Amino acid sequence: MDVGKRIIALREEKGWTTNRLANQCGLSQSFVRSVELGERGISVEKLSLICDSLGLSLRSFFDLPKEGDGREEILLRAFRRLEGEQQERLVAFLESLR
Repeated sequence: MDVGKRIIALREEKGWTTNRLANQCGLSQSFVRSVELGERGISVEKLSLICDSLGLSLRSFFDLPKEGDGREEILLRAFRRLEGEQQERLVAFLESLR
C-alpha cells in the first residue's frame, strides 16, 4: 500500500487541502505533503494524528475497499464529507429505517 496516496485519497474525499489536513492534525503542511508524495516516511504516531483528524482508525486506514458494485464506498465517501452533526443525523435517520 502506498501510504501517501491513501492519505491523498482520504483527504480529497473530505474535500480538504493538504494545508487543512496539516492544521487539523498539528503537523506542518510541508511534512504532510512530503509524505503524500512519498518523499518521507511517517511514524505510526504521526499517521495516527492524521487518521484521527480524518475521523478514522488506523485499522480502517489500512482496510482497502472490497470489490463489488461500489455502492458502499460511494456512501462512505459521502458520509466522510459530512460534518459531525450531519453524520449523527444521517446515522439516526438510517437507524430509523430498520
